[in-house]
Amino acid sequence: MTVRRALLAAFALLAATDLISLAVGVGTGHTVSKPLLMPLLAAYAAAHGAPRLLLAALLFGWGGDVLLLFDAEPAFLAGMASFAAGHICYLVLFKAYGKARARCGLLVPAYTTALLTTVVLLWPDLPPGLRVPVVGYSLLLTAMAYAAGARLGLVAGLGGALFLLSDTLIATGVADWPQPPRPDLWIMLTYIAAQFLLTVGTLGALEARDERTALKVMVTD
Repeated sequence: MTVRRALLAAFALLAATDLISLAVGVGTGHTVSKPLLMPLLAAYAAAHGAPRLLLAALLFGWGGDVLLLFDAEPAFLAGMASFAAGHICYLVLFKAYGKARARCGLLVPAYTTALLTTVVLLWPDLPPGLRVPVVGYSLLLTAMAYAAGARLGLVAGLGGALFLLSDTLIATGVADWPQPPRPDLWIMLTYIAAQFLLTVGTLGALEARDERTALKVMVTD
């Protein structure tokens, strides 16, 4: 328990350092702290006995974080591919360990509308070489966000929605749309919260499943 708390505290401190650095415009603080966030969160998840798919998803997120530090189209595409691999890990994880929930009927039209609206509006303003990759990635990201809520519940579902919001903010920047002040701050704030909620939501769902299994064994015995 002490190790878990120490890792969680270190992650929170590093996240605060990253966000404050972005808020005050200290680029070095962001450059140093960003690549350390997902490894720390993965270590925290591992201390909870997380499945390998969750750890892989977080480490693919780390790869995307590092690659997006470089301001070049090849690095952007490679970073997007790394995040896409992480979304695939999440999708397989949710299918393997989650269960379909009855009260998720509104998620399908909501996410479908969000996806179609975003793609239609962004398409003309995206660089031609990024249009198809961005659309493909958006499909995968939306599927992950939907599955998080539909199979793991509210906490993971909120994480999936925030991940979608974070990457939409990135896409609007690539499309050269007007941005809020300190756009990187809002991108990282929603992204850090997304990965944390996906992690905590997954761990909570797995613990609940294990408790149900143990209870069934006790009743059977």
